[in-house]
Amino acid sequence: MAQREQWGSRAGFVLAAVGSAIGLGNIWRFPYMAYENGGGAFIIPYIFALLTAGIPFMIMEFGLGHKYRGSAPKVFRSIGSKWEFLGWMQVLVAFAISIYYVAVIGWTINYTGFAFNQSWGADPKGFFFGEYLGLTGSPFELGGIRWPILGACTLAWGITWLAITSGVRKGIERACKVLIPLLFVLVLILIVRVVNLPGAMTGLDYLFTPDFSRLADFSVWADAYGQIFFSLSIGFAIMLAYSSYLPKKSDINNNAAITVFINCGFSMLSGVMIFAVLGNMAEATGQNVADVAGAGVGLAFVTIPAAINTMPAPAFVGTLFFLCLTMAGVSSHISIVEAVSSSFIDKFAWSRKKTASIVCAAGFALTLVFTTGGGLLILDIVDHFINNLCILGVALVEIILMSYIVGLDDIQKHVNATSDFTVGNAWKLCLKLVTVAILGYSFVMNIYTDMGTPYGGYATKDLIMLGWSLLPVAFVLGMALNKQQPARSFVRND
Repeated sequence: MAQREQWGSRAGFVLAAVGSAIGLGNIWRFPYMAYENGGGAFIIPYIFALLTAGIPFMIMEFGLGHKYRGSAPKVFRSIGSKWEFLGWMQVLVAFAISIYYVAVIGWTINYTGFAFNQSWGADPKGFFFGEYLGLTGSPFELGGIRWPILGACTLAWGITWLAITSGVRKGIERACKVLIPLLFVLVLILIVRVVNLPGAMTGLDYLFTPDFSRLADFSVWADAYGQIFFSLSIGFAIMLAYSSYLPKKSDINNNAAITVFINCGFSMLSGVMIFAVLGNMAEATGQNVADVAGAGVGLAFVTIPAAINTMPAPAFVGTLFFLCLTMAGVSSHISIVEAVSSSFIDKFAWSRKKTASIVCAAGFALTLVFTTGGGLLILDIVDHFINNLCILGVALVEIILMSYIVGLDDIQKHVNATSDFTVGNAWKLCLKLVTVAILGYSFVMNIYTDMGTPYGGYATKDLIMLGWSLLPVAFVLGMALNKQQPARSFVRND
């Protein structure tokens, strides 16, 4: 049996894990979440969530991948054959994310080019939804393919395919050793530029002025935990796969802590960058920062371009900003596709090139629907239910399985055996009590909310077909893959 691939260095692994964790959500979701939940006061529950859920969960996943030397399905089969389906559910969720996430990367690639001469014009909103996306009236009114988006998505899938087929050390590690340091350098250059703009300090005041009264609101704490889970790539196969390539004597606990702290530090930097830009825009347009602040694709592709129009040297700022988004997106996409590919490699003993080619070809074919005029509407529904139902659901099952059915003692012994600092009963309590409670609360409340008020005002049939059906479909397909006869290497540790 062939030796399992390994990372070439500790720095290479950490950069790859950070590259997975740092994604588009860090740049456009964290600043708005902080702003909406008490500004500077939000940092308190955020750090508390980081220490009591983010790092403990990351240590557990690094430990599982490292101990059982495999992708998510192999890890859970090693725990018990009846649990393999959970690994496949995580993989299928990751595959679904890879399909639509790459469409957003395609937008950032196009906008990097648009930024050279502000091709979005004086009306960035009209340009984005109209001329660029050709947005239709409903999700199943597809309209035609938007060729610039298709071209950019093709490029993004090609980069991912090249990184995956080149292997862990020569492909993924090399790519992340370039992408992640460059991403931090570009963000720091942007920060130096934008904090000196007129009104920038006003924007930062809005972001960081603490409203401590919000700390009494439980929803603020739930949002802090939600942001930690969403931004760390935990609970849906990626970190299990990445940690399986670690050498046997790796420092699991330190690696997990470093990864989490770097990711969260980048979120803080993103907050400074975004709100400095928004403060400048507010001053230039005579508006309040609260009137221009926003989250999601509207922030990235409407608000920021509008802000760039008001700046000196707009081509410089705009190009760097969208280049940062592109690199953050590509590094995350590579990790998502690797989590999927490694699972089929482990299960069926296919070659890496064959597996990556099949996964990327299938993903590219399915991405086509997101390059049409109805693509954004489909993406909006799928992304909402993936984040609020699927990721939370499979992560909740995983943590309950490990905390209350399998037990955490073996993983605790494993991670402590090779780590500079050890984890004890506090680590287990954080997972068994805090993490389970917050994930459970968020999962139940999300279902309750979406059942009471149809998301986004979409038609019920659209929400059922594109949203509510995702978790049951993942379960059925996961069970089907569970029953497939595995290659011998799948049930053995390397």
